[in-house]
Order: sequence, then structure tokens, then C-alpha cells
Amino acid sequence: MHAKSFPLSMANPGLRVQVVSLKGGAGLDRRLTEMGLNIGAELLVRQHEGGGVVVTRGETRFALGCGMAHKIMVAPLVGA
Repeated sequence: MHAKSFPLSMANPGLRVQVVSLKGGAGLDRRLTEMGLNIGAELLVRQHEGGGVVVTRGETRFALGCGMAHKIMVAPLVGA
């Protein structure tokens, strides 16, 4: 499906990505899905703050810690 997926924590600012899988436990997966960071969600990486990442989905901004961002696998959106 996606040739190159990688952890969200590795994405460069300005990159548009799509969530392809969640690697946390059931509790973390549920929490992320409730926040709207589910499989298929399109995100724009805004910045890296320390070890964390700031992303937007539509008009909503999310600040994620490094550990959480490392468990969200993404792939770059082509043509975005």
C-alpha cells in the first residue's frame, strides 16, 4: 500500500503525511483515534519542539510528545 512509511517523529516540518498505522497499545490507539488522529488522517507537520512534534489536521493543531509521535506511522502524501 505505502512504499515508505516512517514514524511521525521523523517527519520534517512542512511535510504533508497520511497516517498509515498506529503502533501503540489499545489504550493509546483509542486515545489517538478519539482525537482524530486515526488511520487515513492527513496531517501537516508544523514544527519540532524539543523531542515533540506539532501537526495540524484541518484547523486543529496537535502537540505530540516524542514517544507518542514515534508510535504513529505515516507516509508522505504524493502531489501534496
